[in-house]
Amino acid sequence: MARYTGPSCKLCRREGTKLYLKGERCLSDKCALNRRTSAPGQHGAAKKKMTEYGMQLREKQKAKRYYGVLEKQFKNYYEKADNQDGIAGENLLRLLERRLDNVVFRMGLANSHKEARQLVLHGHFTLNGHKANIPSILVKVGDVVAVKETESTKIKELVEAMGEKIAPKWLELDKNAGVAKVIAMPERDDIDFEFNEQLIIELYSK
Repeated sequence: MARYTGPSCKLCRREGTKLYLKGERCLSDKCALNRRTSAPGQHGAAKKKMTEYGMQLREKQKAKRYYGVLEKQFKNYYEKADNQDGIAGENLLRLLERRLDNVVFRMGLANSHKEARQLVLHGHFTLNGHKANIPSILVKVGDVVAVKETESTKIKELVEAMGEKIAPKWLELDKNAGVAKVIAMPERDDIDFEFNEQLIIELYSK
């Protein structure tokens, strides 16, 4: 399965904002963006005038990297969102929010999307009682995501830490059991990361 394997901190520096790709490290003084605010590369510190296309591209890259999907997959999400009723940009973000790895992240069982993806791939969750190890599965209203019974100390610690996290209103959590039920579709206001989805739609509409 294709995935990005390069240095995560360079992605945050390139987009000029924290994408929280390393979880708690991004909140500490060790965050690379705190120490080096310029873009990576030999000419990263040079001041450049941002074109309209450049702004659109950067916004697309930011969303793609935040959710941890690659180019072809992201474009497929755009095409699906564009064919749905409603505002294409909001549809796109809703699709990305409904990914199983994002649900695990929103449950508070992972410090980053990357960690959530790894947990799903390792088969630590069930969806409606069945094994679910594909991060890109899209949940729907009524679906139940649960932590599998395990002897793993790491998973038990993550479930215990769920009580410290605040879940979005479209998820109903049983923090003691490590279970989340999808009670509604995610709305635009539920996404706490700053995106300008209109720029993404303009980029793909050309």
